[in-house]
Amino acid sequence: MPMVNNDRRTPEQLWDDIRQAIRNDDQESFVTAHQQLMQTMREELRAEISDAAAANQAATDQAVLLARGQRALTSAEQSYYTELLQAMRSNNPRQAISGLASTMPETIIDSVFDDLRTKHRLLSKINFLPSGPITKIILNKNGREKAVWGDLFSTISEEINAGFEIVTTNLLKLSAWLAVPKDGINFSIVHLDRFVRETLYEAYANGFEDAIVNGTGKSEPIGMNRQVGEGVTVISGVYPKKEKIKVSSLDQETLGALIGLLTTDENGKERDVRDLILVCNVNDYYTKVAAATRIMGPDGAYRDALAFPVDVIPVAGGLERGEAILGLGYRYFGSVGSNLDGNIDYSDHYKFLDDVRTFLIKGYGNGFPMDNNAFVFLDISELLPILLNVVTRSVPAPSDDATLVSLRLGSAVLSPDFAATTVEYTATTSNASNTINATPADAAASIAITFNDAPVDNGTAITWTEGSGNVVVVTVTAEDGTTTKSYTVTVTKS
Repeated sequence: MPMVNNDRRTPEQLWDDIRQAIRNDDQESFVTAHQQLMQTMREELRAEISDAAAANQAATDQAVLLARGQRALTSAEQSYYTELLQAMRSNNPRQAISGLASTMPETIIDSVFDDLRTKHRLLSKINFLPSGPITKIILNKNGREKAVWGDLFSTISEEINAGFEIVTTNLLKLSAWLAVPKDGINFSIVHLDRFVRETLYEAYANGFEDAIVNGTGKSEPIGMNRQVGEGVTVISGVYPKKEKIKVSSLDQETLGALIGLLTTDENGKERDVRDLILVCNVNDYYTKVAAATRIMGPDGAYRDALAFPVDVIPVAGGLERGEAILGLGYRYFGSVGSNLDGNIDYSDHYKFLDDVRTFLIKGYGNGFPMDNNAFVFLDISELLPILLNVVTRSVPAPSDDATLVSLRLGSAVLSPDFAATTVEYTATTSNASNTINATPADAAASIAITFNDAPVDNGTAITWTEGSGNVVVVTVTAEDGTTTKSYTVTVTKS
C-alpha cells in the first residue's frame, strides 16, 4: 500500500528551510530544500495551467453553444442538470429526485421569463415582473401626477397628493408534464435545459394566455374582460365580466371613441395612451378583423389601415367568436415566480407508456388589470370590412380677415394699448432701435411693413431718427387678396 505524504511542505516553509540551511552552512539540507521547492513550484504551475486551460475550454464551448443557437449554462445550472439526469436514470427515480441536493436555479426561470416578454405576442405586451410567493406592489390611484414649478428659493406651494394602494398578489400554480422517452434520459445537460425551458414556456404561455384574457380570478389570474376595482361584486372568488360594446366598424371615429374610454383612470384623471392592443379570437382575425383593419394599397400589397397605433393580437383561447378586447397592455400586471419547492417531481400517472418516464414540472404566476378603465370588452360579431370613402367637399371661400392679433415694437409701449380694431398708435423710446413683430389673425394673410416709406422685414430691428418723424405702417392683406387693413405707429425718439 503506497504511503501518503501528509508532511508536504508549502513553498513558504521550504524557503524558510533554505534560509536556515544557509545560516547553518548545511549544503545537503540546502540542496534537499531547493529541490523540493522546485518540485512544488512545478506542480503548482502545472495546476494553474491546467485550470486555465479548462476555463478557456469551457469559455470556448460556451461560445460554440451560443453560435449554434443554444443557451450557455451557468455553473449552477450545469450542476443541477447533471444531478437531475443522474436521478432520472435511477431505478427508483422518485426516491432519487426527491433526494436531490440542488434546487432549480433562478436563472432557468429567468430565461423562460425573458422568452415570455419577447417571443409571445400577447405576453410581450404585459407588465410582467418576477416575484416570490407573495408580492406587494404599489399602485397609483390618482392617475397622472405632475411636479410643481416655483421660484428657486420659494416654499413648496403645492404637494403632490398621490393616492397609493398596496396590492398583495399571491402566486398561483401552473403544472406541466415532462414526458421524457427513456432513451432521452441520455440527453446532454444542454438539451435537457432546452427541453425543460420549452415545457415551462408552453405551460406559462398557454395557461397565461387564456387566463389573462378571460380568467375568473378564482385560483387563476383576473382577465382583461373582467370588472375590477371598488364597488365590484365578487361572488365565490369570481369577478364579473364587463358588458360588451357593440362595434360594427373600426374607422377613425369609432376607434377614437373607444380609445377615448381608456384615456382616463377610474378617478377621471387623464393618463398616457400607449401599448394599445386589440385581442381577438384567432378565427375572427382571419374572417372579420383582418378585413376591418387592413386594406390594399395602389401597389396591390395589403397594409394596416387603422388610424391609431394598435397592435392586433389573435389568440387561440379565452375569447369566443365575436368577442374582442381593446386596452392598454401596460396596465395589466403579471407576475411569475420560480419553482418554489425547487424540484422536478417524478410521476406515475402515465404508467401505460412503457417507453416513457414522466416528470411533473411546476411554474407559478398571477395577474390582474390595474384598473377597471384599462380595457373594454367588445362585441365584433357584426364587424364590417374597411371601405375607402370618397368625400366631396366644396373649397371654402378665401378669408377676408386682414387684422392683427399682436403688434410690438420691442420694449416701446404703444398708446393706446393694442387692439385689432385700432389702427393709429404712438410710442416713445430712448433706444437707438427696436424690433418690430406683427402677427396676423389669419395665418393665410400677408404682412407688408414700411418705415418712412422704406420696406422693412417683419421681425427685424428699425433704427430711429431723433424726434417724432418715425412713421411705421403695417399693411395686412387678407387671404382673398383684396381686403386690406393698415396700422400706423408714430414713434418719437428722445
